[in-house]
Amino acid sequence: MITFSGVTKQYPDGTTAVDGLDLQIEAESFTVFVGPSGCGKTTSMRMINRMITPTTGTITVDGRDIARTDAVKLRLGIGYVIQSAGLLPHRTVVDNVATVPVLRGDSRRNARKAALAVLERVGLDPALASRYPGQLSGGQQQRVGVARALAADPPILLMDEPFSAVDPVVREDLQAEMQRLQADMRKTIVFVTHDIDEAVKLGDRVAVFGPGGRLQQYDAPDTVLSAPATDFVASFVGRDRGYRGLSFRTADQVPLHTLRTATENELPGLRLEQGEWVLVVTDAGVPRGWIDVTGVEGARAGRPVSECTAAGGSLFTPGADLRQALDAAISSPSGIGVAIDADGAVSGGILGSEVIAKLAEQRAAEDRARGEHYFTAQQATPDGP
Repeated sequence: MITFSGVTKQYPDGTTAVDGLDLQIEAESFTVFVGPSGCGKTTSMRMINRMITPTTGTITVDGRDIARTDAVKLRLGIGYVIQSAGLLPHRTVVDNVATVPVLRGDSRRNARKAALAVLERVGLDPALASRYPGQLSGGQQQRVGVARALAADPPILLMDEPFSAVDPVVREDLQAEMQRLQADMRKTIVFVTHDIDEAVKLGDRVAVFGPGGRLQQYDAPDTVLSAPATDFVASFVGRDRGYRGLSFRTADQVPLHTLRTATENELPGLRLEQGEWVLVVTDAGVPRGWIDVTGVEGARAGRPVSECTAAGGSLFTPGADLRQALDAAISSPSGIGVAIDADGAVSGGILGSEVIAKLAEQRAAEDRARGEHYFTAQQATPDGP
């Protein structure tokens, strides 16, 4: 869908923002440009819709050289979402979303009707349509920005650090919403961020940019984490990249163990050894916390359950990844991560040591596969090293 061929952007003062970029972005993929400030990721994205003109090189969109395409027509066919939404403050939400369809020639009536449908699609209440941007929360404004970019149903969506200005909870919700929308709409998305966690969570492919605007690595996110191509990528990804890599492996690879549980009424009769933990649950099996010998003694003395139990740590659900499972184990006072079913009831427990063992086993298998591939390649290339 999008191809960069030898693209360089150099400014009159001699600053090179992008240096010799060669990159192919597949149709319906979610590609994330990531890197530190000043590495050329935003410049590269803005060259796609000709907001910035490359000094040398060629960019094609759907096989057409964008330098030979009318800039206005090009931009009307590409959705664009920026940080802090960039909404027009004097226009209502529905008119903000209807902006591009009106510019493309749709009647205001039809454009507003389409805008209302898109607002629902991005998870906004249509009742907000008559409000102005200043009457919305930051997360709501950002959703409106996404809706505006999608209103004309463009095949390409450019997103310039769209979630960096919102708080972590809202940001996580917006990321989940973006994943849902992409699964439903299958756009070609180019997303810019400086957050490697956001990049590996959202992207099908991750392009890591480094100093001088040079592309350091372009790979699937799990490959960027497990096999950084350069020292710069390894440093940027961080020393905890193995932990991040757990998010690409499902928790069902590690067996669940049956947990010893007890309801509130059963606590006074519990018999525990020092260091032993029991999970306290409701009558419906929903976890409330962990209890040990000291807690049981408190329950016998008539203290409230909330004072006798320790917080249970995070939980993980069906379809969770190994990172979530390991976090559940680490955050649990018993060292056991609690799995719950769709109804919130306990379905079993997982040991952190088993998660680490599974990761080591898979990493060894990957290393063997890479070694076999290298050996085969050398046999097929007699003149190789």
